[in-house]
Amino acid sequence: MRWQKGNPYPAPRFRPTYQSVTTDPLLVFDRATLRRRRERAARRWDDHAFLKREIATRLVERLDDVRRGFGLALDLGCHGDEIARALGDRATVQTLVRADLGLGFARAARGPTVVADEEALPFAPRVFELVLSAMDLHWVNDLPGTLIQIARLLKPDGLFLAAMLGGGTLWQLRQALVAAESEVESGLSPRVSPFADLRDAAGLLQRAGFAMPVADSETIEVEYPNALALMRDLGAMGESNLVAERRRSFSRRATLLRAAEIYGERFALPSGRVAASFEVLFLHGWAPHQSQPKALRPGSAAHRLAEALGTTEISTGEKAGR
Repeated sequence: MRWQKGNPYPAPRFRPTYQSVTTDPLLVFDRATLRRRRERAARRWDDHAFLKREIATRLVERLDDVRRGFGLALDLGCHGDEIARALGDRATVQTLVRADLGLGFARAARGPTVVADEEALPFAPRVFELVLSAMDLHWVNDLPGTLIQIARLLKPDGLFLAAMLGGGTLWQLRQALVAAESEVESGLSPRVSPFADLRDAAGLLQRAGFAMPVADSETIEVEYPNALALMRDLGAMGESNLVAERRRSFSRRATLLRAAEIYGERFALPSGRVAASFEVLFLHGWAPHQSQPKALRPGSAAHRLAEALGTTEISTGEKAGR
């Protein structure tokens, strides 16, 4: 799917204060910087919320496939209340609690909200029947640990449904920045944050204790006038590079301009604009419950697979053709 970014309406301004945190050198993402960027993004969020709106809409559409209601639900990483808006007047969720790392987003939410760090969730076990999260978990350092925390928050047979940016996100920008930096600065530094791959997502859900884990992906392509407009938009969304080992000085103007040139040369559309790809991983898992279907024990099937396929069964150790 490809669509052009638009600019909706202005958002309220807030000037929150926050305490600086020393980043552990073993961690991938600089969460202290993430919090500061979230506060800046909240001031004019509606002007740059197009991607979160689209992802939240797709997430809620998947919830429509679950034919049951939920009492108390959590929106983890609420931003500008996009999940609540996507839910609209659906009766699927009775009460939605919002949580966000940024005070500005929490203050602007239209329902019960807490300021919370996804890496240290402040909720009691088995409180929620549903946990939703859109465009938030890709900035978590210990994703397996956070998924374990989320699993503990759910009541038995509770549902976790999330959408997060995946490893194929912004691959065009990654290529352009690597080429420009090699050419202009004769060296490389992490420019685009690494995200999880689809092949690992279902395994992480299973490790966290979720039953019937499912993971799949979709790609959203957004058109921009040029790569510089894309970079500005990422900054305004608070989605620019947060790798802890990134270069802390300002990027050279010549490097960014050359990256924009390379981007246009390699990825220009017939219209003269450029496309940016956002891979979205959708995660789906249930808190275990005795009513859920269980996998059969090995050897307990009533019919053999060979019979269904109309072929001959070969026992272990026996080679075909003998």
